[in-house]
Amino acid sequence: MKFSLRIIMVLIVALILASCGGKKRIVTKKKNARTKTERVVRDDRTSIPLEDQSKEVAPVVAVPKPSNNLNITEIYIATYGEIAKNNMRAHKIPASITLAQGILESGSGRGRLAVEGNNHFGIKCHGWSGDKIYHDDDASQECFRKYRHAEQSFEDHSQFLTSRGRYAKLFELDGDDYEAWAKGLRAAGYATDRKYPDKLISLIERFQLYKYDQEVLGSTRSKPRRTEVPSHLTHKVVQGDTMYSLSRRYNISVNELQKMNGMRNSNLQIGQILIIKDN
Repeated sequence: MKFSLRIIMVLIVALILASCGGKKRIVTKKKNARTKTERVVRDDRTSIPLEDQSKEVAPVVAVPKPSNNLNITEIYIATYGEIAKNNMRAHKIPASITLAQGILESGSGRGRLAVEGNNHFGIKCHGWSGDKIYHDDDASQECFRKYRHAEQSFEDHSQFLTSRGRYAKLFELDGDDYEAWAKGLRAAGYATDRKYPDKLISLIERFQLYKYDQEVLGSTRSKPRRTEVPSHLTHKVVQGDTMYSLSRRYNISVNELQKMNGMRNSNLQIGQILIIKDN
């Protein structure tokens, strides 16, 4: 009887111990499951709210800043060089010209229009329905185009040149003939500053911007080809042209235009070819 009781007691103790061991394993599994779930949540990249994911992501373009190794202009070139090359592939405008114009007209990205309006080329609001920024230029508080990203300014610059007939002859030039492009821009009325071509050429040669043209074209020439631009250029009169507007565009007086073209008055006819002198 005592022996049977002892056996019963041993069995009861064994069952109790087995029961405790099972509970311990169940708790361990819960802890492991909880740990695994928490780890997945920390690594889950979809934890960003859906409304934020649907928003437009701005292109990653660094704002030019001074560096111990590069000056502000070199940083500008490094920042926007690829954009200029892409635009050259799409629109056939030399990357060197685009970069030089951007450097000159935006102060290497430091000008107010570039900083506050992402406008790197000083393009005004003519026919523009987008955001605007007002800035003193030829007159007080003139209207300039404002862009969300600098890339839009570069693209608009390309569209500006390709969509206006007066720049059509530029696209007959070689893509690496930056000197002819610089002089052609001035002759077509892009700028009234007589030194504008020299300023562009100086920037291109100083910072070797012509290498960006060569990269796009796959050119192996050590020196870019240059085309002589004649000292006398012509202008074909279009609707809206006046002697005064042409004198402002080409930075020449009305009297000079009349003398060069043998005119006794300021009357113009559409399609008329005028001689424009460019020193």
